[in-house]
Amino acid sequence: MLALGLLFVVFIGSANALPLPHCDNVTIVTREEWGAQPSKSVSYMGTPVSIVFIHHTAMSECHTKDKCAEEMRVIQRFHQVDRGWDDIGYNFLIGEDGRAYEGRAWDRIGAHTLGWNNVAIAFSIMGDYSHKLPNDAALDAVHAMIDCGIKLGKITPDYKLYGHRDAGNTECPGQQLYDLIRTWKHYGRLGNEPLVKPTPIPYQPTTYTSGTY
Repeated sequence: MLALGLLFVVFIGSANALPLPHCDNVTIVTREEWGAQPSKSVSYMGTPVSIVFIHHTAMSECHTKDKCAEEMRVIQRFHQVDRGWDDIGYNFLIGEDGRAYEGRAWDRIGAHTLGWNNVAIAFSIMGDYSHKLPNDAALDAVHAMIDCGIKLGKITPDYKLYGHRDAGNTECPGQQLYDLIRTWKHYGRLGNEPLVKPTPIPYQPTTYTSGTY
């Protein structure tokens, strides 16, 4: 029974998309807008989470809504078909058009950071940032999405932020982006100490009031 309290699983159906509130200072492109395929199954996690991971896709960058929507479909197909995952791995993806693109959204467990998916939200910037930084529009969108997550009660105000490589054997989110996020206020790793995983909290369905957050 404890496991059922911590993890609420829904198979294909209307649970593929909870109502998505509007966020202040950033536009979120919904799954319907970018042409997502249905999730194979959906697992929910408790929020607010205290951990945020930053990724890059290490694939193509995009600078317009149409191109970013196309790239979202490419990434989802790669994750679902080639990797055999239930859906696109990240909670949200960010384009260099300055928009956020809905992946698994705020409440659904992702497939982004092994061992941490049920206690963290991940934002992935579309592109490869090993040798250059994302543009200001993308970086501003990341900050706006984190702020929105706090206002919605999906991210704790005292959250810790990490790069994907902090929790696994990977170069993600690329050296240039990683060096940048290490200067951000909420970056949480000091030296080489291991990350401490918080205890998952029970999932509670969310009802949003109308308006912008």
